[in-house]
Amino acid sequence: MTQHTPRIALVGDRSASVRAHARIPGIIDALLARDSIALDPYWIATADAAEAELSGFDAIWVVPGSPYESAAGAIAAVRTAREQGIPYLGTCGGFQYALIEYARDVCGLTRVEHAEVTPDADECLIVPLGCSLMGHEEGVMIVPGTLAAKISGPGRRTERYHCSYGVNQEYLATLTTAGLRFSGFDDSGQVRIVELPGHPFFIGTLFQPELHGDGTSPHLIIRAFAMAAAERVASLAPTSPSR
Repeated sequence: MTQHTPRIALVGDRSASVRAHARIPGIIDALLARDSIALDPYWIATADAAEAELSGFDAIWVVPGSPYESAAGAIAAVRTAREQGIPYLGTCGGFQYALIEYARDVCGLTRVEHAEVTPDADECLIVPLGCSLMGHEEGVMIVPGTLAAKISGPGRRTERYHCSYGVNQEYLATLTTAGLRFSGFDDSGQVRIVELPGHPFFIGTLFQPELHGDGTSPHLIIRAFAMAAAERVASLAPTSPSR
């Protein structure tokens, strides 16, 4: 039986003014041309994500572009991927909301907020960076023995950013105890990559791998995500009966 092309949910509020969004179609094409990985992408606005049948997708990618029209929709997308073992990639805002979902739904920190949306909240998990990374490049040190290291190799890499918010370091111990793993840090020790051990594929990056190079050679993390989607399709494909 012929397997279907992996269906990817691109959750975010698509805009021509968001450079990462403009890059994604070319990245999808490059994955096919360079790596023979075909993907069938569907854009889903965050306002629609909570009601969409995301469990029917082979992978979920929460793309940059926060503040999202619907934070609840972004959180619902993360929750579906986490709970149902669907490959997940969260970039920039997708990284931030993966942490919020985990803090609320797994750690029981139901009051944590994103300071960009609710700056006066008593508990902010996502807070302004000490120095904005809008349009900047920065080194990321990848921890050996992690999924990120398996994908990219351990050690220092330079990545591109377009954000001004990151994780509040005061919550790291709680999140780590509850099962998250932080696998990439900047030179000052600030978190830049998060992953979920035991999940088929779950990784978030504060940097935007969509902005890697000129877009014709997909970032290794995006390639690994696409491969995870293809592997999920293969694992769920019915086998032909023996004759």
